[in-house]
Amino acid sequence: MQALVYHGPGEKEWESKSDPTIEQPTDAIVEIDTTTICGTDLHILKGDVPTVTDGRTLGHEAVGTVVETGSGVEDIQQGDKVLVSCISACGRCKYCRRGLQSQCLSGGGWILGHLVDGTQAEYVRTPFADTSLYKVPEGLSDEQVLFLADILPTGFEIGVLNGGVKPGDTVVVVGVGPVGLAAIITAKLYGPGRIVAVDLDNSRLERAREFGADVTINNSSENAVERVQEMTDGLGADVVMEAVGVPATFELCTELVCPGGRVANIGVHGEPATLHLETLWIKSITITTGLVDTYSTLTLLKLVSEGRLDPTGLTTHRFELNEIMEAYDVFADAANTNAIKVTLSS
Repeated sequence: MQALVYHGPGEKEWESKSDPTIEQPTDAIVEIDTTTICGTDLHILKGDVPTVTDGRTLGHEAVGTVVETGSGVEDIQQGDKVLVSCISACGRCKYCRRGLQSQCLSGGGWILGHLVDGTQAEYVRTPFADTSLYKVPEGLSDEQVLFLADILPTGFEIGVLNGGVKPGDTVVVVGVGPVGLAAIITAKLYGPGRIVAVDLDNSRLERAREFGADVTINNSSENAVERVQEMTDGLGADVVMEAVGVPATFELCTELVCPGGRVANIGVHGEPATLHLETLWIKSITITTGLVDTYSTLTLLKLVSEGRLDPTGLTTHRFELNEIMEAYDVFADAANTNAIKVTLSS
């Protein structure tokens, strides 16, 4: 098969590789129909994730068709159209039973494209198939469900749910790339009073408005802290979500939040950020972090099936799977290409 293979920081190739085979009774082999590139893949290529080793096939999101199952797989069958989740879960360990599938003790968690070969290939081996693959409901397209593999549950769980968004809240999302937009889309389910999008890129701020942001702030030309205080009687936002992953934006979030408010860190950080406890403790600020657990995937699938969520607008560029090198160039140069999400179909 052909696969996108990592060869160290800054090095990747679309090259031939052996087809995956069943290694454990709970495995399934999925033929990739549609996949995508994640910001985490760019972090890997920058060298921010040293646990990814030379020779690894990247990617952790896909929709595909099951072509083979191990002897221990019961619910997933050959021929099933499935969503390949970014999180693999045994479903039995104490963390999986607590809804913390990202911390699976049996070899699961975020492993695809990280510790085992991933989805940016013609085929992928998926461990724990019964509890890590989701059958795609009849009538839904690949693009309707593809982003439920990672960014929709990430924005929802780590942003909206961890942040405790409630009706009437002022919600600020700092960084409106794919995950920030996913947070905006799913925050609207909870009836916040207003959603404020903060970014440096006007095209992304325009997209944030399309997805439901009430106010947009370009922090390169405006003072986001002053703007948010003006609209909240000098208090700040009830919930602030960090969806960039750099120290400056995390610290900005802690300045934007009101006393008693909540900062939900979604972004993947590659270097230390300063935690200003000398000012945060007296304001009773709650800070949450987390890797997505995908416990919300079935709920999100239901909402998409019912027409209450439509993430297809996140796609800005479409490629054939064998055009993946070009797709990476476009996705990595989002400032010039205005890319939000790229899809790659076989």
